[in-house]
Amino acid sequence: MSENMLGAFMEEELVSQPEVWQRAMEQSRTEQLLPADGKRIAVIGCGTSWFMAQSYAAARESAGKGVTDAFAASEAFLNSNSPGRKYDAVVAITRSGTTTEVLGILAELQGNVPTVAIIGDTSSPIVGLADTVVDLHYADERSVVQTRFATTALVYMLTSLGIDVQQAIDDACGAVAAPVSRELLDAEQFTFLGTGWTVGLAHEAGLKMREAVQGWTESYPAMEYRHGPISIAAPGRVTWLFGTQPEGLDSDMAVTGALYIHTDKHPLAELVRVHKVTLERARVRGLNPDLPRNLTRSVILDAPA
Repeated sequence: MSENMLGAFMEEELVSQPEVWQRAMEQSRTEQLLPADGKRIAVIGCGTSWFMAQSYAAARESAGKGVTDAFAASEAFLNSNSPGRKYDAVVAITRSGTTTEVLGILAELQGNVPTVAIIGDTSSPIVGLADTVVDLHYADERSVVQTRFATTALVYMLTSLGIDVQQAIDDACGAVAAPVSRELLDAEQFTFLGTGWTVGLAHEAGLKMREAVQGWTESYPAMEYRHGPISIAAPGRVTWLFGTQPEGLDSDMAVTGALYIHTDKHPLAELVRVHKVTLERARVRGLNPDLPRNLTRSVILDAPA
């Protein structure tokens, strides 16, 4: 397979993000499917979807819309015996609608707690479990490595909070066309940082690089970076910040010799740029992010004997 054929699905999907986001923004403005303001909610997902849940949770609380907790579906404590942990609704994010841990939680909650599923495949089993479905079928993907479904789900959720994402769409148009420098292609290591709702984006960027490139990649809240992780910053390595820069971080990075990236572009557009860098890094290493090592489109676990 030629280098340009590797990740053909991923390329098609990541390049389509500005157009697909526009559709999601318009859809969200005409629907009221997510929990109302003031509701105490939990948001669950696995892998990439968990990181989008983190971003939505931080954005919703920051916007004053109500208590919002994000959980990995495998570690979610929903309506447990703890008197302080009772939720008015649960939102599940899942591209395939077949992830075992998510389906298990929704089955347990049926008839007890209202649930909303944000999905890419409307023929999946989750449709019969969730009380409400947000249909993002047009953002579904063929590549195992997710790009547009996750970001489209987040655009939909941010728009529902009254957050204007038009700048993200505009900036992403440039991100999908921008060339990837040799310095980024050859970098030994990447660390991604975020603040507030962009911490989830940092974790997602790190996951993309690990999945597609099999590379040494880390991610942290930006204010935590100087509490140890900055020790690995060095020439030939990259630290990439999404969102607001903590005071003095640029000066601290300057002495490390690492490439420090922080722009005025919208953080979601910067994630698109990471998608493109990831794809090109995979290609030059002969890796196919459409079919990454040890991964499948959905994790479906065998039922216990």
